[in-house]
Formats: sequence, C-alpha cells, structure tokens
Amino acid sequence: MKTGRRKMRKLHFSKIYSFRCGRAPPLEDYDHSHIGGPGFSRVVYCNEPGSFEAAVRKYVGNSVRSTKYTAASFFPKALFEQFRRVANFYFLVVGTLAFTPLAPYTAVSAILPLVVVIGATMVKEGIEDWRRKQQDVEVNNRKVKIHRGDGLFEHTEWKNLRVGDIVKVEKDEFFPADLLLLSSSYEDAICYVETMNLDGETNLKLKQALEVTSFLHEDCNFKDFKALVKCEDPNANLYSFVGSMEFEEQQHPLTPQQLLLRDSKLRNTDYLYGAVIFTGYDTKVIQNSTDPPSKRSKVEKKMDKIIYFLFFVLFTIAFGGSVYFGITTSDDLDNGTMKRWYLKPDDSTIFFDPKRATSAAIYHFLTAMMLYNYLIPISLYVSIEIVKVCQSIFISHDILMYYEEADQPAYARTSNLNEELGQVDTILSDKTGTLTCNSMEFIKCSVGGTAYGRGVTKVENALSRRKGPPLPNEMVNAKDHIKDSSETKSLIKGFNFEDKRIMNGNWVNEPNSSVVQKFLSLLAICHTAIPEVDEDTGKVSYEAESPDEAAFVIAARELGFEFYNRTQTSVSLHELDPVSGKKVERLYKLLNVLEFNSSRKRMSVMVRDEEGKLLLFCKGADSVMFERLAKDGRGFEEETRAHVNEYADAGLRTLILAYRELNEEEYEKFNKEITEAKNAVSVDREELIDEVAEKIEKDLILLGATAVEDKLQNGVPECIDKLAKAGIKLWVLTGDKMETAINIGQGMKQIIINLEAPEIKAVEKQGERYAIAQALKESVFHQISEGKAQLTASSGSSEPFALIIDGKSLVYAIEDDMKTSFLELAVGCASVICCRSSPKQKALVTRLVKYGTGKTTLAIGDGANDVGMLQEADIGVGISGVEGMQAVMSSDIAIAQFRFLERLLLVHGHWCYRRISSMICYFFYKNVTFGSTIFLYEAHASFSGKPAYNDWLLSLYNVFFTSLPVIALGVFDQDVSARYCLKFPLLYQEGVQNILFSWCRILGWMFNGLCSAVIIFFFCTNALDPQAFDSNGKVAGLEIVGATMYTCVVWVVNCQMALAISYFTLIQHVVIWGGITLWYLFLLAYGATPSTISTTAYRVFIECLVLSPSFWFVTFFGVISALIPYYSYSAFQMRFFPMYHEMIRWERLESIKVTHKSGVHNTGKSKE
Repeated sequence: MKTGRRKMRKLHFSKIYSFRCGRAPPLEDYDHSHIGGPGFSRVVYCNEPGSFEAAVRKYVGNSVRSTKYTAASFFPKALFEQFRRVANFYFLVVGTLAFTPLAPYTAVSAILPLVVVIGATMVKEGIEDWRRKQQDVEVNNRKVKIHRGDGLFEHTEWKNLRVGDIVKVEKDEFFPADLLLLSSSYEDAICYVETMNLDGETNLKLKQALEVTSFLHEDCNFKDFKALVKCEDPNANLYSFVGSMEFEEQQHPLTPQQLLLRDSKLRNTDYLYGAVIFTGYDTKVIQNSTDPPSKRSKVEKKMDKIIYFLFFVLFTIAFGGSVYFGITTSDDLDNGTMKRWYLKPDDSTIFFDPKRATSAAIYHFLTAMMLYNYLIPISLYVSIEIVKVCQSIFISHDILMYYEEADQPAYARTSNLNEELGQVDTILSDKTGTLTCNSMEFIKCSVGGTAYGRGVTKVENALSRRKGPPLPNEMVNAKDHIKDSSETKSLIKGFNFEDKRIMNGNWVNEPNSSVVQKFLSLLAICHTAIPEVDEDTGKVSYEAESPDEAAFVIAARELGFEFYNRTQTSVSLHELDPVSGKKVERLYKLLNVLEFNSSRKRMSVMVRDEEGKLLLFCKGADSVMFERLAKDGRGFEEETRAHVNEYADAGLRTLILAYRELNEEEYEKFNKEITEAKNAVSVDREELIDEVAEKIEKDLILLGATAVEDKLQNGVPECIDKLAKAGIKLWVLTGDKMETAINIGQGMKQIIINLEAPEIKAVEKQGERYAIAQALKESVFHQISEGKAQLTASSGSSEPFALIIDGKSLVYAIEDDMKTSFLELAVGCASVICCRSSPKQKALVTRLVKYGTGKTTLAIGDGANDVGMLQEADIGVGISGVEGMQAVMSSDIAIAQFRFLERLLLVHGHWCYRRISSMICYFFYKNVTFGSTIFLYEAHASFSGKPAYNDWLLSLYNVFFTSLPVIALGVFDQDVSARYCLKFPLLYQEGVQNILFSWCRILGWMFNGLCSAVIIFFFCTNALDPQAFDSNGKVAGLEIVGATMYTCVVWVVNCQMALAISYFTLIQHVVIWGGITLWYLFLLAYGATPSTISTTAYRVFIECLVLSPSFWFVTFFGVISALIPYYSYSAFQMRFFPMYHEMIRWERLESIKVTHKSGVHNTGKSKE
C-alpha cells in the first residue's frame, strides 16, 4: 500500500468476493460428499491440540529443515556425493591401492591431493549448508502468540506449534503455519495479506473469516471456543482449499478465502486470530518447495566424455605396457642368467619373477593404473567450480546490467550454466512484461461504433510508413491533433488518452451519449479494485489486482465517473449527470461478482441502481464476448470488430464491454444456484460455479471496446536486432490475439496457422467431438505441409519467413505424430510467434525445441505463467517486473530488463564459454604433458613401474604448480573486449557452433601435450645421459634427470599458458611466473628436509642443479623446443586460416595503426 495517511474503510466483502461464503448456507444445501473420503481425511480439533483424539492422529510438528545434511549424515552423504564422480572414485581406488606394495609411490603422497580436493569441495558444501541451518534456526525460533487456556495468550516459538492451536498474529508478522482465519481487528473479519514469499506477487490479497466466527475479537472470547474442522489432506495447490467447520452444531463450508498460508505476511490489519490447520512439512509452501530441475551444461556433459576417453587411454597404455612387461619378464631368464640383472629379479618375490611372468604382468597393470593416473586432472572439477563462482560474481556486479530505476542488478542464481550463455541457439520469450513494460495505459476506446482516442503508437507509425496511406485517425482528424503515444509521457499513471469529444464532460453532446454513459459506468463498476482516499488531499487512488484493471478505473475517473467508495453491499461513484450537467453521487447496490479467470476470459458484476434496475456488467476477451451478444445487442458489432482489429494491429490489448438488464425472477434463480455451487465441498467447485455463470452471462448488449497500451521496454528493438545478427532465433510465446502476433511479424513473409476458416467453424457447429478433433487435426497438418512447401519453393530467396500459430492449433501441432513436421517448419523460419498459448503449451513448446533441435534453448519471462517454460529450457532467465518475483525465483539468472539480455549473451556468454572451453582444453593439455613424460620414462626403464619424479612432486603438480594459472585463465581472459563483442555479434556463433570445444580442438590440445612431453623427455634424457653432468664428471642419475624434466614441464605448461592468453592482467602475470618461481622455492625447501622425507630430492637443487650449466642449458633449450610446435601452428593458422575472433583482433590492431599514423601525420603538419 502507499505510504501517507489513508482512510482505510472497514468493508464486509462476503457478498463481493466469495458469493456470501462468510454466511452459513442452509444445512440441506451443503454437500459433504468428499469430506472423509480419499484426499479429504484431515480432522482438526480447534483449541484442543492436546486432546486424545488430536494426539492419535500424529500430525507433523511445525519445525522445518531446509538443510541438505545433518550433523550425523554430513560426512557419509557428502562423501557419497563426491565419489559419485567417476574421476574422484578412481582416485579413491588408487589411493587405497597406494597402501599396498604395488604402489610406485608413498600412500601419503597419493592420498593428500585427493583429501585436499575433496576436502575443499566438502568445506564449500558445509558452509552453504551451515548458512541454510542458520536460516532454519531463525525461522523455527520466531515468536508468535498462542492460546494457553482461559483466554490467555503467550509468546512461543514457531517450532512448538501443533495442529489445532489458536494463534494471534499481529501486523507485519509472518504466519507461522497454514491457519484458518477466525477473526480480525476489522468488524467483518477481513484482513490484508502479502504473498510475495509464495508467488512473488506484490499486490495485497483480501481474506475474510466465516461470519459465525467474526465475533471473536478479544483474547477472552477463546476461553471456551471449540470447533471441528474436516478438510483436504496436505497438498501443493496454493489456490485451493476444500473443507468444512462444525461450530455450535452447524456445518459451515470453508474456501481458500479463509486459509492463510505460512510465510505470508499480515499487512494493514492490527491483528487476527487463526487456528493451525497444517504445520511444518504439511504446509502448502513447504509442499511446493521441490528442488528445481537439475541442469548441466553441454560443455560439462562433454567433459565427462573426455574423462572417459582418458580412462580408456590410461587403460590401454597400462594394458599394453603390462603385456610387454610380461613377455619381457618371461624371457628374462637365459640359461640361468638374468638379462635385466639390475632389476634384481632374484630378490623379487613376484614382481619380476620370470617363472611367474603372468602374475607379474597383472601386478604391473595395477601399478601402471596408479602410476598413469596423472593423465586425469584431479583438480579439474573443483577448479571449474571456483571459476564459475567468480564468473557469476562478475555477471552480478556488471554495472551495465544494473537497472537504476528499480535498483535491481543482474543476479546469477546458479553458476552451473555460465558457459551455456555463450551457446544459445533459440530464445523463447514471453511478451507482456518481458518485451513490454506491463504498465498499462488507457489510450483508445470504441463506444457505440465510434472510435475515440488520438494517440498513435510506435507500431502504427511503423505500419503507416510501410503501407503508405494515412492512419484512420488522420482521415478523421487534423494532423496536429495526433500525438505519438510513445513519445508523450502521461501525467497520470495509467491514462494516456486524449479526445476532446468525450473529455471534460463533452460526451453528453455525442449522438450516442447514453451508450457512452453506460460504457463509463461499466468501467467504474466492473472491477475488484479497492479505493484509498488520502485524507489530506481528498485524492482517490486504487489497489487493483492487475495493471489493466487499474488503468480502466483511472480512465473512468478521468472521464467523469470517479469510483471513490465501496462498502459491503455497494459501490459509490461521482458521475456527471447529463441532464443537470453537474457531478452527482450515485450508489449502486453490489450483488455478486463473477471474477476473471483464464478459462472464462471475462468478469461480471451484478448491481442494482438507484432506480431499482438489476444490471449485469461484463467485460472480456473478444473470443468469448461476441458469441454472448443478444440478437438485438449487435447494433454496431461490425464497427466494433473493425476497431478491435485495428487496435490489435497497433499492438494494443483489447477488451469488449457489454451489459444486460435482469429481471427479479432470473436473478433469484441465479443467486440460489451460485450459492449452492459455492457451498459444494468438492474438487469441481470452480467448474460448478463457471457452469452457473455461463447461464447468466448471455444475451448481452454491446457497448464498445477498450484499448490499453503496454509499451515496449527501452532498448528492446535494438536488442532483438543485435541478437538476430548474432544468429540467435527468437520465438515469442504470448497470450495475445492473432492480430497482435501478425503485427509482431510484420516485415517478413508470414505463414499463418489457425483454425478460423469457415469450413472449420461449420464442422465445429455440426460435428461430434471426435469428428471435430479429427477435422481440426487434419486442417493443422495440411497448413503445416503448405508452409513447408512455401519454404521449399523460396529456398533460393533471402527474404525471411515468420511462422504464426494460435494456441488452438498448437494443441495438435505438438502432438507426437505431428511435432516433427511442425518443428521442421518452425526451424526453417526466421521467427516463430505462438499466440493465445497457455502456460503448459509454453513449456511443451520449449521442450520440443530443446530436444528436437538438440541446440541450447533460453526461455525468458516475468510471470508465474512462465515458470514451466523457464524450468524446461536449458537456461531460464527471469525478469523482475510488475508481475512479481515468481519467475525470478524459478530462474537460473535474473535481470531487470529484456535489453540486458544482449550484454548477458553476447558479452558474458561469449566470454564464459570461451574461458571454460579454453580452461578445460588447457587442463587436459597440461596433464597429458605431465602424464606422458611419466609413461615415456617408465617405458624407457623397461616398464619397471619406476616413476620419473619424486613422490611429492607427482602429487603437487596439479594442486600447487599449475592450478592457479588455469583458474586465472577461466576468470579473466578475453579474446576481444566487450565493445567488440557487441560491435561484431556474429562472433557469438563460435559458441553456438561449439567451435572452441569441438573434439578436433580437444584432441588437438592433447596432441600438443603429447608433442611437448616427447620433446621434453628425449631432449632431457639424450642431453643428460651420455656425458658427465658437472665438472667433477658425475653422471646424471634418476634424481637429476627427473628434476630437470619436471622443471621443463613446469616451464613449458606455464609458458604455454602465456602464449594462449589473449588478455594479460597483473593477476595472470603473478600466477604464471609465480608458479614457476614457487617450483624453485619448493625444490630448495623440500631438498633441505631430511633424506627420509625428501628421498630423491634431497639437496638435489642446491648441490647438483643450480651449480651445473647443463641444467640451465637443457631447461632453456628444452622449453623453447617444446613450445616451437604450438607457436608455429598458431602463427600459421592465424595468418592463413584465422578464426573469427582472431580476425576481429587483426582489425582492431589495424585500426590502432591507422589512428597512430594519422596522429603522427597531424603532428608533423602542425610542426610545419
């Protein structure tokens, strides 16, 4: 509600909102058929939670836990989660085998890296779960007043509540459980509830208790209060509640109007009393708190395949080496003499025994599987998690995606899908509130067949430029009267209408003034808005359930029919009297309200005016309203239809307004039927109400139509244009009319699929249900086939097509036997617009595109009706708009405006995809380089199972000396700047086509690693083995060769990183050159430890390596030699076959050169 002094009136809404649901119906009218049956077995003893009957039901307590782990389950459950990853499980097996004599290294050196990696991930999991635990503790220990007996209320924690307790909730407090509203501080037991935590909606909901309990205003009233509630079992439906309350031996029906849901907040009401119905995990909000669907990026899925491939390579070389070792071992004995005497096979129990060569080969295989495990990057997963978290932070802190007007930044709700942002092929977007502002402005109307309103929308201007002829308004009015509504900002929110003919009371001079009067009266009466009068200024503002409804009430006020007061049975207006020409007060007795829903597509109110006439006012969509008109009520139907189509062409949202007079007998019959339907305690209650409403909402007299404008958000056309240039397809899934959809697709050849043909209408009127369905299906299939033929016929043309299909046709188009043909047609079009589509259809279309094309899909929406679509898509982007936060709460990434999608995808998406792809490729490169040197040395040593490096050097390679540079690459690297990403949107196709993470590129990096390993190994062994290593004539042994090879590997993989990086930062310099420096410092420190710890590394650096020129010579030339292949290939490829981002960098370099030359030239001229 707005701040300031407001006059909040106490209203009795029993008749208005709930069809007298606050009053008990006659007992014989009440239907208990479902109570006590399956799904309706819950019994609550109000104010008797400790009674024997309540205790035997054993309902759950009110304490809740959202944590993933408990103190007891953390270690087993977290360890299970970690070792579900095949790579981690493999390292666990290797670590376990390290405790056996088969191990080529010490057990501690094998286990410690695994402990570090698993420990780091578990600590992260533990911290996140601890935060959830703290939130749970805070919620469970919130205080609420509870009835302790004798009319006394005391504070207690939420966790102590039981089913049946009576609680007192005060203003701005949250409801601790699902409560049955008994009474409130208002006389007629109403209260205002904010449900933002449930559905994200910011507007307040009105709730009302039963009339029989509305007298319970004081604490003492509950001293002897007893009631028995029978209702539905716990379920996740937020908007339904079926039950009954037995009070003072009378049965009373219960509806959602009396149910207050946990985590809602009491607003604008001093206090209320409620009985606890559902507690803890039985509450509707907890029942709805299912885990979001697990989404994994395509890059991550492919990474798993690469891991499996490396396992296959590891197994193959281990098996091949073991077979060779077995054969060599069996031949080791020659006439009693050992050929490989240096292996001392005579001292071996089995490993080198020629008499047991098969067993020796098997044991060698196990040893090799442990030794070659360095081909698998143990720190890959944890490094990627770190990088993705950092990328998400960058997205959330991008100042260029911050919406200052609403103080809303972008927010990456999950970091798992960052790289998917760079691979989006198709965007599926909602329209209202996503592409538009969802801030409605009344701009035009048609009354009695006459069009009113001078405003011209952007769409109309675009159409007029395209078609040539003047706009219809221009033919009637002078040009200077026409204003572009997109360029004029209305002084009154919700009202941007201008037409002197009906403004300022001039409507009384119109030929159809009586129709105008009824039209404006309908706008002022037919709604559920609540007026608020500022006592200081006397101005009236409105709380409405939707922006459309607020716009209508405001329009009525500005045109002379001000709705200013509502009581339990009446609506009061200030309206212009056409006879006296003065404003008069008119009071309409409010009888019933038939509210709008998605199936009815209309709403009605029934009132009695001051003359005693019974009137039904109705407004709704043209698809349901025209068919309900009476024969004598269609006087200007043709003109109104033309105006509605014209408004739809202009991108406006339209409603048809009509009314009828009722006689007393007709109304009494309706009132009885609607009361019976409302009091039926069954799951089909809403259907029964709709059936009764259907009977009365007929024979209407047409008044006219309204047109409200929902303007495009700033930057939407430019954003869509840029995304199209990036090769991203856009599908618009909207509930708007077909005409609006056709208008969206203007400028392209259109393939329209609908079921509006006359022959189809004829079949629908005459045929049976099966025959109708068959005919509709055949029609849709025929239209799809014709569309595909059109595409084929124009295959050589460059003109794009737009496919437009309505929701009715979509039902058949996405059936199993037709969806493939429909998808083929849709994919061949530049854009697809699905109009009149339901939330379920949005989700099904998204699923069809995702699985049918195999490409990455992104869904974007702002409302609760978009949740299914967001969860179904590979990436769900929620817009925090007027319709609340439910879409945001179900999304992967949240932004405030559609235009930010351009930067999110083209900049952050491209960067994240390139960084993650390059990072993973480099990870495998450095591990293949390191693992291959181990394999080559072991092969050189006759597959003896001897590693080339010291135990701790093996263990710390991934964790210590090469991990930070690759993380820095994943966080900071940029192939081109953000400005160039937006300047050349086609660059985005590198991700869509997966160029940077193709198998060719991955295997190329692995081959590069193999080449580096071969060069390092043979350069080191051949340079060091044959001759003396130092001036004393000492020959290089294993410790010297191993340390030298390791030094070369550290230098090569870090220098390779420096060559691969496109954008250097200080951090990258520090981690690359710091990693190399750290290696020397570690070798110095590690070598200084006792020989029992450092083993082969004991003082090797200080006594052998640093003093030998051979070491420095081999290191320098070995590193240069290993880098030459990659450098040569990169130079050749960039010069003759540059990738798109490399071409952009060349262009940028050339532009800098030109700028520099022109600057020098201008300087020379000035000197002359």
